[in-house]
Amino acid sequence: MIHRIIYLYLIFIMSVVNLTFGQQGHISEEIQMENDGFTLPGTLTYNSNLETQPLVIYVHGSGGVDRNGNQPAAGVNPNYIKQLNDSLTLKDIAFYRYDKRTSSQANIMKFISKMYFEAFVEDLNMAIDTFKDDKRFSSITLIGHSQGSLVSMLANHNDIDKFISLAGPGRTIDKSLTMQITEQNGDSLGAILTSHFKELSNNGSVEKVDPRLMAFFNKPTQPFIKSWMRYNPLEEIKKLKMPILILNGDKDVQVTLEDAKALYAANPKSKMVIIENMTHTLKIIDKDSDNYSTVLKPNFPLSQKLISTIEAFVKE
Repeated sequence: MIHRIIYLYLIFIMSVVNLTFGQQGHISEEIQMENDGFTLPGTLTYNSNLETQPLVIYVHGSGGVDRNGNQPAAGVNPNYIKQLNDSLTLKDIAFYRYDKRTSSQANIMKFISKMYFEAFVEDLNMAIDTFKDDKRFSSITLIGHSQGSLVSMLANHNDIDKFISLAGPGRTIDKSLTMQITEQNGDSLGAILTSHFKELSNNGSVEKVDPRLMAFFNKPTQPFIKSWMRYNPLEEIKKLKMPILILNGDKDVQVTLEDAKALYAANPKSKMVIIENMTHTLKIIDKDSDNYSTVLKPNFPLSQKLISTIEAFVKE
């Protein structure tokens, strides 16, 4: 079962065109960011017939996620970010999505030498700076998915109007992984994982890694994990003053309803919506046995309640 968590968490090692929406005015614009030596291609979609409209910036989850929500090298192709993009653009909500700096093999090899969690925050801040003075957009909302929820909480909020935590963990990464490993593999391996996290926190490295946990504690990844462990989502969400929407699916096996409830309790001015039968990749399933398949392929429907809930929050 560990290989499933590896897919979902750490797969680090391993100009304008018309859109086919059937509506005039919806266009796509390619925007390339350069940050810290990394090239981050992105796509902005919006309705050019409107004088102004709200903008959402999508902040991806963990792994080598591209702007579509896929990790082709790992066989992960749910395409959920692209589907969410298209759905919200049809609601006249502009959408910006960009390739994560770990989405290409070339970038991964550069990132290995200086892996730190804050790099994702720096990339997001550059995206915010790109649009903060753009008169086409009446507001900016961050949609932080999974790991991107914490990244969004740490970003510069001076030019952000709203925040959506989409399947955002309510625990530090060490506690999240320990819970999952323990549930799926028993207390023995969970105890070893806890010991590794403690050694990493205290000493800055883990010298003798259990082979079963090498995906989390290989030498290049250890500094990144240590930097990630420093941030507690429950403490970070308390600091936010903007309107907050917390969204989670009740079929999400990676981020639980308890995570959503913990975030909501930490900032009681927020709103929380739980979406029935929605998985971590924002898809609706009828059978629990289909859950993992939604990570691998795109042919599951996106939650329509998700779309309507985001639309109402962004436009209110």
